[in-house]
Amino acid sequence: MPDQPALPPGPDGTASRVTVPGPDVPELREPDLPGSAVESGPDMPVLREPDLPRTAKDRPKALRTGWTTGTCASAAAKAAVELLAGGVPPRWVEVALPSGRRVTFAVAESGMDGDAATAVVVKDAGDDPDVTHGARLTATARWCEGTGVSLRGGTGVGTVTKPGLGLDVGGPAINPVPRQMITQAVAEAAGGRGVEVVISVPDGERMARKTTNRRLGILGGISILGTTGIVRPFSTASWRASVMQAVQVAAAQGEQTIVLCTGGRTEAGAMALLPELPEVCFVEVGDFTGAALRTAAGHGMTGVVFVGMAGKLTKLAAGVLMTHYTRSAVDTALLGRVTIAAGGSPELAGQVDAANTARHAYELWESAGLLRTAGDLLCGRVRDVLARFGGGVLKAEVAMVDFTGRTVVAATRPEWVSCAG
Repeated sequence: MPDQPALPPGPDGTASRVTVPGPDVPELREPDLPGSAVESGPDMPVLREPDLPRTAKDRPKALRTGWTTGTCASAAAKAAVELLAGGVPPRWVEVALPSGRRVTFAVAESGMDGDAATAVVVKDAGDDPDVTHGARLTATARWCEGTGVSLRGGTGVGTVTKPGLGLDVGGPAINPVPRQMITQAVAEAAGGRGVEVVISVPDGERMARKTTNRRLGILGGISILGTTGIVRPFSTASWRASVMQAVQVAAAQGEQTIVLCTGGRTEAGAMALLPELPEVCFVEVGDFTGAALRTAAGHGMTGVVFVGMAGKLTKLAAGVLMTHYTRSAVDTALLGRVTIAAGGSPELAGQVDAANTARHAYELWESAGLLRTAGDLLCGRVRDVLARFGGGVLKAEVAMVDFTGRTVVAATRPEWVSCAG
């Protein structure tokens, strides 16, 4: 089996490495803030900022980005269809990221077996301590009747068994953005013919044991994930350092408000919501809200806006300021209490309390016509937590976006909901 050759730069010449400014990552100051571990009454959570898992504590001098399982699956699928269409095993394959940027991948292995073509792309997760680093994303393609792409999950790709993930129960755990990427990549090589593509991941079931998939009802393998196509090391101490530096840069430019977003989709929504703020104010905070707040307060900033989806907001509302999945869980009991406070029935509150995920609770609120009211209350709780953790020096506002990241469905400022879309 041939070794995977080095990945060349894409057509835009962009390398897959993000370098932290300066020759080294400086020692960054996280000032102690008053009230950052205080319990204030029966309905006010104790604020806590769990330590990083041991495997994420090393801080390199640079943040090396990697590729999501979705991107690697799209590359493998395109390589398989190119082989099916042309009969020549491809050595390299080019695919598009959701941003429109095109990147090139080495094909680790490919071959024909009867009427089926198979290709393998090996995942490089960059500096993220990802259990799927080195996974062999494998696509098997066959021509089929009609047009378009029929996508199925094979060995090592999980099956969805519970609601609340935005995927069909009984279907493969291949998220919407990877589905779109795979479909686009295959269409580029299929020449208008119908293709059946099966995505599999050898050893994926073993990898999944180190994830939260089983708790979420994804059985038999890993999930094919990704929203931007790129893995940024949100889980590492180096990412925490980069978050703190981003806040410092904004403060150094005289900005008073920092906008914290959990990822690429929420950042795009936040920029649309707050177009008057310069780009430097927007920070993809990942799991490190506490570090960002400490840095903002310690460098004289006066305002924070948090834009996120239901899961992260639920963790923050419970007082958890470092939200890495190994150190915190979504408290659906809290969401059950919010349901009652929003006027929901005890029956609905019980369903929310027993929800599989925060997304499942969100969908229950939505079905009951309670999303806006309950969402506003949840945002209010998060605002109070952020203000308390900021020691009273940061004025906080919060917006909850839907799962596209584009629409604000609840907020501490009512006008934000009506102006989003």
